[in-house]
Amino acid sequence: MEYEILKLEVNDSVAVVTISRPQAMNALNTRFFMEMDAMIAEVSNRKEIKVMIITGEGKAFVAGADIAEMVDMNSEQGSAFSKVGQNTFSSLERMDIPVIAAINGFALGGGCELAMGCDFRIASTAAKFGQPEVNLGLIPGYAATQRLSRLVGLSNALYLLFTADMINAEEALRIGLVQKIVEPDQLMIEALNIANKIASKGPNAIRKVKQVTRQGMLTDFQSGCELESKEFGSLFGNEGEVGMRAFLEKRKPNWD
Repeated sequence: MEYEILKLEVNDSVAVVTISRPQAMNALNTRFFMEMDAMIAEVSNRKEIKVMIITGEGKAFVAGADIAEMVDMNSEQGSAFSKVGQNTFSSLERMDIPVIAAINGFALGGGCELAMGCDFRIASTAAKFGQPEVNLGLIPGYAATQRLSRLVGLSNALYLLFTADMINAEEALRIGLVQKIVEPDQLMIEALNIANKIASKGPNAIRKVKQVTRQGMLTDFQSGCELESKEFGSLFGNEGEVGMRAFLEKRKPNWD
């Protein structure tokens, strides 16, 4: 499809997706979800892409959902709009490749939920995070009530959800919402460095790490271990052999 909100740039094996609706602080609307669904499909179909980065243009990563679009919705329309966003962000989790959020500025409401749908998060020191929905008499609609507690623990999540407090990048790092913070002019440099490091590893191993780890979060420990053993064994005689022989021969592996 023709993109109006999203921009795609591919550098070698890394895709950078930029949300470009700065006049609305990159607020999420129906058009955004349509484009992101199409972008996920496009990137997934390009086998040369091994990692995807999502970032925002201007002062915001995403400042929230588009309140102007939501204000006249009835209950059924509100539930449907919630499910659209939940489905899109779940699609990010289901992508075979790692997805990194490079958070340049405000990540509030739906923006924080988008970031949590990615596999991990790198933040600028200028980034701000929060779930302010209760200020509007609402609750989060794109799975913050589910993902936030899994990332930062129940009490930290409830504190943020109850108070609607906006926290800075240092606090987000302290509670485990983000994995690294850097100066604003270093954000994309660092995100690309990390993405390229990941892209240099065994591509099937990376895919299976994501699959097994995420699946393991949804099941019991023993079932997760059984899945790990199965997928561990599946790499022997192919990519795993390539990597192990390269190690023994003191050279870099050729994954192709």
